[in-house]
Amino acid sequence: MDLFLLQLQNASDTLSTTAPAGVAPKEMHLIDLFVKAGWIMLPLLILSIATVYVFVERWMAIKKASAIDDNFMNIIRDNIVSGNVTAARNFARNTSNPVGRMIDKGIQRIGKPIDAISASMENVAQLELYKLDKNINILSVVSKVAPIFGFVGTLVGLMQLFFNINATGEYELSTIAGGIYTKLISSITGLVIGMVAYLLHNILQTQVDKTANRIEAAAADFLDVLQEPTR
Repeated sequence: MDLFLLQLQNASDTLSTTAPAGVAPKEMHLIDLFVKAGWIMLPLLILSIATVYVFVERWMAIKKASAIDDNFMNIIRDNIVSGNVTAARNFARNTSNPVGRMIDKGIQRIGKPIDAISASMENVAQLELYKLDKNINILSVVSKVAPIFGFVGTLVGLMQLFFNINATGEYELSTIAGGIYTKLISSITGLVIGMVAYLLHNILQTQVDKTANRIEAAAADFLDVLQEPTR
């Protein structure tokens, strides 16, 4: 029992020595950690800015392209069935979205075989989807590159830390621990940027797929309209 109490007393003395009473622990400020992480934080910052810019720009473009009036095809159908092709084309031309441009191309091909009309509309649809997909792959690249940059920054920082230890001969635990946790910031930052870029890429791709489905549905409706008897 006396031996156990003696061990507790020694442990208490050790804790008192390493963490004196009244001394507050050092606070970690995020900006200071980023600065200590080194030069690798600059390309990570550029990647994060590129991620936000691409997402906002593509999100706005996709939302604009997917803003299709629910009555669009009904108006096109009424004009074509009644034989007023000019009005149908003017309406489609004035509708500034992928569906409007695709239907306009189909109206221009009225009188030709259905297969030729369908092929022309499909070409326009593919071109419009290509425009929507523009720059989205940048997010996919960032999701893979950012973690690599972060790991490289950590490895380079650790190499510098151990080189300094070897050169100076300082083996204090506080020095080693402080150097390691600051260098890990680049890895954490790279992983966070990569994860966010991956999620944003999937969000945009989902919106593009929804727009593609609406384009396909409009194309099918238009081809059905062409095969309806005129009034």
